Amino acid sequence: MKKYLLATVAALGIVAAGAASAADLPSRKGPIAAPVYVPVFTWTGFYVGANAGYGWGNVNANGFANVGDLDGFIGGGQIGYNYQIGQFVIGAEADFQGADLSSGSNLGLVNVKTEYFGTVRARLGVAFDRFLPYVTGGWAYGNVKTSIPALAFSSDRTHTGGWTVGGGVEYAFTNNLIGGVEYLYVDLGEKNILNAGTKVGTDFSVVRARLSYKF
Repeated sequence: MKKYLLATVAALGIVAAGAASAADLPSRKGPIAAPVYVPVFTWTGFYVGANAGYGWGNVNANGFANVGDLDGFIGGGQIGYNYQIGQFVIGAEADFQGADLSSGSNLGLVNVKTEYFGTVRARLGVAFDRFLPYVTGGWAYGNVKTSIPALAFSSDRTHTGGWTVGGGVEYAFTNNLIGGVEYLYVDLGEKNILNAGTKVGTDFSVVRARLSYKF
């Protein structure tokens, strides 16, 4: 009987030793992959970009008849900063545009052009992840060039008391590349010419495509 007990104990010892050795062997299972965290996109940051579009509007010229409407292509660049608070995005932007907005009277007596303009604006938007609709408004400036060939008269005045308002939509294709479309109404106001109380100014609408790089 003692022999059987000793044999059983020896067998259990061998099994226990084998199990312990197996536990010491390296596992064949691969390492557990760490969870991947995708960073949430934010609109906060500086950006620079370029834009191009089309403008159309009016010539405001008291004392002249049949001056006509204003239209032409525009293009330029923008720089700005956005700051996101929850779903809201606030920001500021400045842009400068070269323009070919011109008008001539039906008789060719008076020609009015705006060859450049710029704006400095506040922006307020609501972010839906990478999609951002916004409104914007602020200060505008630009030149109004008036010529009267019959009088050999030409005036190129810089208007600094204008204003602008508008809105747009932007989409972040990547964390850095942002595209959008924007509408602005720009009123450059009026200034005297000819020293005779005659005022000339322009106001116009602009629709432009935008592409910006966010840092």
